[in-house]
Amino acid sequence: MKVLFIGGTGIISSAISKQLINEGCELYLLNRGNHNNVLPKGAINLECDINDETKVFEIIKDMNFDVVADFIAFVPSQIERDYRLFSDKTKQYIFISSASVYQKPPSNYIINEGTTLSNPYWDYSMNKIACEEKLLQMHRKTGFPITIVRPSHTYSEIYIPLAVHGNNGSWQVIERMLKGKPVIIHGDGTSLWTLTHNSDFAKAFIGLMSNPHAIGETVHITSDEVLTWNQIYASIANALGVTLNSVHISSEYLDMCTKGNLKGSLIGDKSNSIVFDNSKIKSLVPNFTATKRFDQGIKETLDYIFAHPELQIADPEFDKWCDIVISEFDKAIINIKEKLS
Repeated sequence: MKVLFIGGTGIISSAISKQLINEGCELYLLNRGNHNNVLPKGAINLECDINDETKVFEIIKDMNFDVVADFIAFVPSQIERDYRLFSDKTKQYIFISSASVYQKPPSNYIINEGTTLSNPYWDYSMNKIACEEKLLQMHRKTGFPITIVRPSHTYSEIYIPLAVHGNNGSWQVIERMLKGKPVIIHGDGTSLWTLTHNSDFAKAFIGLMSNPHAIGETVHITSDEVLTWNQIYASIANALGVTLNSVHISSEYLDMCTKGNLKGSLIGDKSNSIVFDNSKIKSLVPNFTATKRFDQGIKETLDYIFAHPELQIADPEFDKWCDIVISEFDKAIINIKEKLS
């Protein structure tokens, strides 16, 4: 199988790339070369900015692929660009969308591919919806051989999945746990969520590649394990060997404390109870089962991060924000109790 990935070095795509190389795939990665240190050995790197359409055309003019997958397309104009470049170059074009496109708030917490697409809280999700609509239109009008894949919250050996963290990632929350400082959990922590290890995601994704039954289809890929956010944070604390000191604060309050910066990722995503019906991916890829339980996966992630200090990125600004938010929240509770007494 001859495959081109646009991107190929991210949380999801890196795991797929590694598994494909191990299976003997002829894999090409088209990216700007900013992360050459994580390129899988055996992949063929085509160093170029995908937005430089003329240069990309020159690079691939004598090439054809069984599969082209774009991991970094976010708006319809990028879909139109990919169509111009690859419509006569591939037998299958896979677009990586997002499970955040599903209706928020959900009318039913059980989500399948037929669930309404609508997330007015997050421009990212609305743009992904627009991309999907554009692709389906192309498929109907021209036969463009598309497959749309919707990942949910996927993690890896270098990424700790949390709901509330700073711009530098999740490490500062781990630091707070290790120091016994309180960490913020949105809401009451009982909303339902699904986390998927990237190695599990890769198994299902590869099963869709060059799969004739996947052409024209839209499918999400997630684990079947359902956790509350309290369980997620407790699993991380257990893996660290510390006692969890948590503070529960409403998602709306947290969003206001960031001037709306959490509206998309929290109000429009992680604060909602979501359980995925994975019957479609299992029908398309009958041997697929997600096998990495979160308490096991997060232990591996933390072990890897502790062994790689360069991944332990401090975020003093976020740490200060947490202290202020928690302090003011505690003061508000005391103030209300005094007024009601």
